[in-house]
Amino acid sequence: MVYARSSRFSSPVFLLALAAALIAFVVQSGELGTSDTTHRLRSAHSFWTSEPPVLPDEYPEFGVHGRNGSLQSWFGIGQSLLLLVPDILGTSIDNLSIFANYGDTDPTVRDIVVVYLTQILIAILTALVCFKLLRSFGFSINHSIAGVLAFLLATTHLHYTQNMQENNYICLLTLTGFAFEYEWLQTGSRRALLVGTGAFGLNLLTRITTGMDLIAGIVFVLLALWFDGVRGKALRDRLRTYTFIAIPVFGLFGFLDRLYQFHRFGSWTTTYAGLVAKETIARDPSLPRNWPWTTPWHQGFLGALFTPEKSIFLFDPLIVLALVLIGLHWRRMQPVVRAYAVASCLMLLLYLSFYARYFAWAGDFAWGDRYVSTAVELVALLAIPLLLKYRHEAARFVWPFGLVLLCASLFIQIESLMFWLPLEIYQQETLGHPTWVLALRAKNILAFELGKMQAWGLNTVAMTQDPWDYVHITCWNFLPFLLRRVGEAPAWAVRAAFAVWFVGLAALAATLFRIRALAAYRWQNHLP
Repeated sequence: MVYARSSRFSSPVFLLALAAALIAFVVQSGELGTSDTTHRLRSAHSFWTSEPPVLPDEYPEFGVHGRNGSLQSWFGIGQSLLLLVPDILGTSIDNLSIFANYGDTDPTVRDIVVVYLTQILIAILTALVCFKLLRSFGFSINHSIAGVLAFLLATTHLHYTQNMQENNYICLLTLTGFAFEYEWLQTGSRRALLVGTGAFGLNLLTRITTGMDLIAGIVFVLLALWFDGVRGKALRDRLRTYTFIAIPVFGLFGFLDRLYQFHRFGSWTTTYAGLVAKETIARDPSLPRNWPWTTPWHQGFLGALFTPEKSIFLFDPLIVLALVLIGLHWRRMQPVVRAYAVASCLMLLLYLSFYARYFAWAGDFAWGDRYVSTAVELVALLAIPLLLKYRHEAARFVWPFGLVLLCASLFIQIESLMFWLPLEIYQQETLGHPTWVLALRAKNILAFELGKMQAWGLNTVAMTQDPWDYVHITCWNFLPFLLRRVGEAPAWAVRAAFAVWFVGLAALAATLFRIRALAAYRWQNHLP
């Protein structure tokens, strides 16, 4: 049999990495996605050029005053470091003479290079780490493959593969932390523990609130040991080793975060959030003294769960399946899976609670609740592997229920890609609240395809006065369509972009079929 041969083209790891790369390739628009990422890229640009991290005309909408009155970015350094090398390459390519006439037209050549390089790399690494984690949890190769593909395609991870916020980078580091900390628990490898704790520490440079991911990682280690029956001296020895390595690593990254803060603002103890609040209140004394923590806690907490604009259960239905299966199969699950389930659910609860009082508790311009979506995805990761592993032990309704939620999740994530994310946000300004965003997106897709936007009351002309925004919410949100809509790229370049995009889609379909055939072969031959 062709699948029995040892070949890299029949390797699940290779095929998953290839599928992840192709997924990230075909969903890109060439744009950074939001102004937040644009600002972080500008910070990266300032690291190696003479350009400032914040332009004067961006203040006060963005930026805060730092040392000597200089304007500084609000954000941590993490994603800017990630973007540094792609920015250098993208800028070099952008400066080539063949792009002289294209100029600074959006999407710029630099942005296109940065987006593709960064997102494809993150997607590949995420697929590999997910597979490693699920296999180490005792799931079969087939179940792990299915879990990885569901994670990439049927959670909001897919949306943030197109929209380059910090989410997927944070997700990658958190998954890496879990995977390598558990490798240490299995093998005693101090190198693995150093990598795992380093990943959690590196997250602190990206967003300081990822301290909640770090806490979840510590809880995971404690519970994995406890559920596995480790007690007494053995438990104390393992915790002593963990502490000996983890505390210096976490301390190092905490120091680097504080050093960056001191470099910008001359203070070791403040945060950029506190400085932004101070300047904002000074400009507008009518704001409450506790701004930006002005939302009633119950409103933000319940809003993330149940509002039609932001509910995690609507935007990530696989979390419903995961929670049901965790409850049904708790006693059957491996101790480490139970430890991961508790740790990831705790992390989700921490994020929900922390951001509940924030004035923009759901992340403002975002698809779903972007502040908690990564934690939601990490819980949802267990859904499909558990569904497959315990299919025969579960009640009869569980299998069709799971398939329905999987199909619904896949549809929701695909529709999230079709338009630039602010479309429904602009529409809510005229249509009002509450708005069932997922239904509105489906209506927009159908109306746009049928040419019924105005007839169905979805005319986007009245929704924004910004010509750039208007262009981007009135075309399919993939690079070839955007290049054609903007109309500045030469016709041959647009045709080439479409040709490459369709080849990418065909390659993705072929890779997924190859994975399916390999999985079928393994199942038929009772391979683990």
